Amino acid sequence: MVKARLFIEGGGAGKRQSNAFRTAWRDFFQSTGITDNQPAIVRGGSRNQTFDRFLSAARNPTDGEFPILLVDSEASVAHGRSAWEHLLANDGWRRPPNAEGQQAFLMVQAMEAWLLADRQALRNFFGRSFNENGLPRYSNLESIPKDSLEPSLRRATANCNPQYTKGPVSFDILRRINADNVAARCPHAKALLDFLRSL
Repeated sequence: MVKARLFIEGGGAGKRQSNAFRTAWRDFFQSTGITDNQPAIVRGGSRNQTFDRFLSAARNPTDGEFPILLVDSEASVAHGRSAWEHLLANDGWRRPPNAEGQQAFLMVQAMEAWLLADRQALRNFFGRSFNENGLPRYSNLESIPKDSLEPSLRRATANCNPQYTKGPVSFDILRRINADNVAARCPHAKALLDFLRSL
């Protein structure tokens, strides 16, 4: 059996945030029903650090592990364009010669789109002061510009305690959202989850 090792962008600084990051992603993947072959979570750090860590793992693979890169797309992804094609066009990142197509996946256009896919989880987390009208009204969550995602969550939670921030709050929400809701509204997330289930 092959075990996925996911190099995920983000994570913040310090051991506490690192642990919160890994716990949040573990709980998210458990909500998919992936329990027997849970992916190993690697906190990537910055975007470039995440790619560099993935590259190192891809060039020197460990037996039984399958390294996978998971980063924000940072922009819309052209129809039919693969993750590697998008990353080459937008970041200049070339797929390592020994890497497969299914070793890169995208959060389109950023992780916050995944959070928006489960409005009930957001309501439950932020409570009565949550202003859902502050969120973007897009049927296609992957078409929401990245620069609109985080500000919209900040607006919607301006009167909440806590308010939305990246780091501990975003991790706490991620561990509560239902991955099936994300897959239903974010095709690139569905592609990742379907692949992980196939391993």
